[in-house]
Amino acid sequence: MARVRRGFKARRRRNKVLKLAKGFSFDRRTKYYQASETVKRALNYRYISRRLLKRDMRALWIARISAAAKMMDSSYSKFIHALKTNNVELNRKMLAEIAARDFEGFKTIFNSVQK
Repeated sequence: MARVRRGFKARRRRNKVLKLAKGFSFDRRTKYYQASETVKRALNYRYISRRLLKRDMRALWIARISAAAKMMDSSYSKFIHALKTNNVELNRKMLAEIAARDFEGFKTIFNSVQK
């Protein structure tokens, strides 16, 4: 049986990995084995970091709402409970933006749910 030279397909597969390794330092950019290990790890961290970003942003929104609620002599949990009981469907992201940029608007929302 004739020998199969693994030229085109293997080169295309290797070049795909090396293209993803653009911007890495030293041998991680030029040597296939080290580039493939680093690219694998980078893709995994990219996946993880997308979830961590969501977690961090939610914590930031809660901290902002909590600070604004404390300025109104209440707590975060009491304020969120009041929103739920009054069927106000503002999410935490929008409440945090309102609290940070338009405190008068936040006061209006706060006073409307506190009865």
